[in-house]
Amino acid sequence: MGKIIAIANQKGGVGKTTTAINLSASFAVLEYKTLLVDADPQANSTSGVGFDPRNIKTSIYECIIDDVEPKDIILNTKTPYLDLIPAHIDLVGAEIEMINLPNREKMMRNVINKVKDNYDFIIIDCSPSLGLITVNSLTAADSVIIPVQCEYFALEGLGKLLNTIKIVQTRLNKDLDIEGILLTMFDVRLRLSKQVVEEVQTHFQQMVFDTLINRNTRLSEAPSFGETIIMHDAESTGATNYLNLAREILQKNELTNINQSDKQINIANES
Repeated sequence: MGKIIAIANQKGGVGKTTTAINLSASFAVLEYKTLLVDADPQANSTSGVGFDPRNIKTSIYECIIDDVEPKDIILNTKTPYLDLIPAHIDLVGAEIEMINLPNREKMMRNVINKVKDNYDFIIIDCSPSLGLITVNSLTAADSVIIPVQCEYFALEGLGKLLNTIKIVQTRLNKDLDIEGILLTMFDVRLRLSKQVVEEVQTHFQQMVFDTLINRNTRLSEAPSFGETIIMHDAESTGATNYLNLAREILQKNELTNINQSDKQINIANES
């Protein structure tokens, strides 16, 4: 039975989709069978693993609204062990169509439950909002990763997201855990980045991942090639960061035996 992890933050530009794509790819490279679910109408996870959303005829939208079987629309990516349930711009209208449906907050869970036994990990890329699709994703998930950008407004809106998570835990999914807060776009050269890291770690302590995602040129350009960072440049800082994150999650969930000294891969700073 796969562990379902939602990647959520209603604030845009924090590395949410980058994390969804590359964490999924990292699990796959470590030979854990992984499903990436694109639950964002922008369909950036879909394009980020090499598919043109304009050519997608059947997506997560049809699974939620028209009861299409998810196994019939799953796409195999170029990365072994990594599959995709794609998104399409039509997902924008799903929230309106779901309003009057019974158990409208559990539609995504019903879809994912049909395939979760086939995977070790299922990663859901949520839309940058706190709307019904995001609530559906949190209701379907076992845990949530919250990417936070290492910049001045890092904590802006985080309280609203944590409150939404608390509501979901109380009313819809009592088993939802916070997998961790992930600090992204860290620039070792900037004092501000270090200050944000210290502030988040002070406020949230054990909730913060040890792994930092460095600001990295290769990481930024990989989606334009429709590639994960591991396919684009396996030796880059970005690839190393996300492999470290995958290893940290595996260890946290006691899914692998990694010595503490081997927990992080040593890397050189890269711009």
